[in-house]
Formats: sequence, C-alpha cells, structure tokens
Amino acid sequence: MTALIPVDPAHNGFWAQAAADPTRTVLVAPDGEEWTAGRLHAAANRLVHGLRAAGLGTGDAFAVVLPNGVEFFTAYLAAAQAGLYMVPVNHHLVGPEIAWIVSDSGAKVLIAHERYAQAATAAADEAGLPASHRHAVGEIPGFRPYADLLQGGPQTPPADRTLGWVMNYTSGTTGRPRGIRRPLTGRTPEESHLGGFLGIFGIRPYDANVHLVCSPLYHTAVLQFAAASLHLGHPLVLMDRWSAEEMLRLVERHRCTHTHMVPTQFHRLLALPEEVRTRYDVSSMRHAIHGAAPCPDHVKRAMIGWWGHCVEEYYAASEGGGAFATAEDWLKRPGTVGKAWPISELAVFDDEGNRLPAGELGTVYMKMRTGGFSYHKDEDKTRRNRIGDWFTVGDLGLLDEDGYLFLRDRKIDMIISGGVNIYPAEIEAALLTHPAVADAAAFGIPHPDWGEEVKAVVEPAEGHLPDEALAADILAHCGRRLAGYKRPRSVDFVGALPRDPNGKLYKRRLREPYWEGHERPL
Repeated sequence: MTALIPVDPAHNGFWAQAAADPTRTVLVAPDGEEWTAGRLHAAANRLVHGLRAAGLGTGDAFAVVLPNGVEFFTAYLAAAQAGLYMVPVNHHLVGPEIAWIVSDSGAKVLIAHERYAQAATAAADEAGLPASHRHAVGEIPGFRPYADLLQGGPQTPPADRTLGWVMNYTSGTTGRPRGIRRPLTGRTPEESHLGGFLGIFGIRPYDANVHLVCSPLYHTAVLQFAAASLHLGHPLVLMDRWSAEEMLRLVERHRCTHTHMVPTQFHRLLALPEEVRTRYDVSSMRHAIHGAAPCPDHVKRAMIGWWGHCVEEYYAASEGGGAFATAEDWLKRPGTVGKAWPISELAVFDDEGNRLPAGELGTVYMKMRTGGFSYHKDEDKTRRNRIGDWFTVGDLGLLDEDGYLFLRDRKIDMIISGGVNIYPAEIEAALLTHPAVADAAAFGIPHPDWGEEVKAVVEPAEGHLPDEALAADILAHCGRRLAGYKRPRSVDFVGALPRDPNGKLYKRRLREPYWEGHERPL
C-alpha cells in the first residue's frame, strides 16, 4: 500500500480529501487491489446518478446483499451524499428473511452479489421487485449487471447533495427484525460524516492510521468504525472471510493500527499454535477495540498479555451507545465495559421505571445527545423500549460509584431456576477455560420443579471426541469453578455453534428445540 500523504485537517471528510488528493490510496480490497480516493469517489458519484435514474429520490431506500468489498463502500458513499437510506442485509439470511427486510424498508433497488444468488433471487421475487431494479455484482439470472448502474453516469458529484443514512435492521432475537431509522437532517455530507465518532476511542485524523476491517460490514459497528476511519483519512484494509492467521498477516503487512473485533476472534487467535502467533509482528496495533458480546476474563487477560494495552472494549447497540473501557480501566475494574461516551449517558432502571442507585442490578438504559431514532413501522416497540429520552436493548447491568458499567446478560437470556437469577455469560466463561471446549453456550431448559435448569451446549476443540466421558469431565470442571445452582446439569455437543461471522450467537436457535411443547417463563 502506498504511504499515507497528509492532507490539510481543514479538509474534513472523504469528499474533500478525495478532491484535495485523488491519488492517495484509501482502500485495499480483499484481493489486494488498491483503490485511490479519486477512483472510489468517481464510482460513488456514478452510483448516485444510476440510482436517481432508477427513480430514487431523497428519503428513499435501497438494499445491498454484499460481501466486504469495494461495492459495499461505493453504496455507502452514494447513500451518504444523495439523501438515501442504504439498507445492509446480513448475507447469511435466507430468501424470505431478506424479502422481509427489502419489503419492510421500502427498498426500491436491490444490489446483490452472485455469491448469494439463490437467496437474493427468492427475496426479490417475494418482495415484488421488477427486473429493472435488481442488480448483480457478477451474474445472477434475472438481475441486471451492477455495472449498468454506473455505466454512463458522470464521475462528478451529483447536484443537490444531502446527507443520507445507513438503516440497519436489529438482529431479531425475538420476532422479526426492525429497521432503525434516523431522520434525515438536510445537512450536506461534509457537515455530518460521523468521522469524529472515533475520537471517543482516542483515534485521530490521519496520524498514520490504517484500519483493518475483519468482520462483515453489514453489522452496524463494523461499518460505522470503517466509515469513520475513511472520513478521517485512514486507509482501509478489507478482509472478506476472516481467519486468525490471515488477520495476523495483514496486520503485519499493512502495519494496521486499529480494528473492530469480537471475543470469538480473540478466542480463535489464542488457539493458534505458539509458533504461529510469534511469527507475525502486531506491534503496530494501537486500538484493538472489541464489543458485541461478553469477553471471558481469561480471554481478555490473555489478549492483553499478547497484544498489550491496545485491547479496548466498548458497549453499544445498533440503536446507539454507549460505554468505553481502556485496558487500564479494565485491569483496575475487571469485567467493566467502561464509562459513558461523551455523547451519551447511562442509567439503570428497575422494572417499574425507577432509576436505581450505584451498585444495584437492573435494566441498562442509554441516552444519545446526537439525535433520536425510531423502529421503522413499529411504534409499539419504539415506545415500549423507552423511558422518556432513555432507551434500552434489554441488557442487565449495574453502575459502580464512579460510573463504570458492568453487564450481566441480556434480560431475555437470563435463567431463572427456583426463583434465582442465573447469568449465562458467567457459565460460558467457565466452560471456555476447559481445554477441550472450542465454543460454548449456556441457557435455561424446562424443569418440572425449578422452572428452568442450566443446559450447556459445547463445540469440542479439534482432537476431542464428543462423548460421555468428555461431558462428565466438563461438568466436573464447572463444578470446581461455579456455585452449585449455576452449574450445568447436562452437556450436549454440536459440530459448530450457530454464530454469524461477527461472533453473535444465535442462542434462540439452540434453545428453541428444548422448549418445544413448553411455555417459557418470561
């Protein structure tokens, strides 16, 4: 990758940077191809013209089912300067699930990669999109080439430029996913590009930073971190399919300085043989920021021991955030996810809506100072998850006297056994300390007397047989680390836990078969 050429900090945001220095490399695609600012800017401009020619105007939406690549960022930049809503779709969803998002969002155009041809075709058919408004990167029968959207459009910026947004859909742990829709401000793209978001984590413009995108861009945080980096003048290095050793190679090759990760990636990095881990130089990394799921204590300590104090943590949701903890914060207060961002506030409320004092467990609520949101076409959910200006995504936690947040679990995942609250994250952390456990989940299953009992589902590490002897050894291992009421009563084995590539565990898929024919207590 070519060296970063400093740009006058007054030229704030990708647009001005591309005009000031169009030859600067701003993106390295998964295949190693380097893209300059001018080339990416021209592609985004052409896509705006193509979408407008397809009939899209300010406030309209288009959906993308794309892997990490140049097309994803072209779509993001096009929406951001044309007053459009870009709807990123999880490409692991099946046709009917994608169709729901396309229809619910009102997307007028679908751009899909040929890798997801079957699901994209089924979705477009079910959503009733005309053939003229289906576009494929690669070849999908019945879809027009993506190049047609760009063909013939001028490379120059479009007229009437106005800021658009990304419209993410929540994961849908209960019921159908809902779109998070923020009102358009009418500002120019230069006035509000969200690049300053990274200042919360101490990441500054330019400063020889290089951002590694190592998780799917359809996730809110992954795209937000990457887009903010792009606007701050940081070249992006994209991974398509993540692997532990390939990540280490890219960090060394491109001298990457910051990235967004999840604890599952930490766990798999640590599972690499010692000779592989020591083969690569990761000393360039300044901010290995993780979130999205609880990180077991021993995993966090091991990563800090290997990568140093660049291992940092945040708490947020697609709806907003949040909290941030440096490595120093966490080592002083193990388990914390940090203090509130400067642009947000944190509070804990009980089930009656009363704000709780420090040290008392309740539902975590957040308040953003940068604007509100609503769940698209779901006023009830918008209203139900709020107390005044505060909103929640259902996490349980407490604040200490100094304002540091400690999470326990999602309220929906909490196990209630014999009237006692049990938090799966603590059990899962204990399971993961067993050398034969590659991945693990804990949840409640029906019990005739207690209401629920603890079930463990384990993905065995390579070389370990999933048999009764291993199950007994895992249960004994938990018995030495957990109080009796927290211990799993049984262990089942699976080939792989149902996680998306960003590490999110689809626990409902594991839990539902055990509750078939039973009514789960709320």
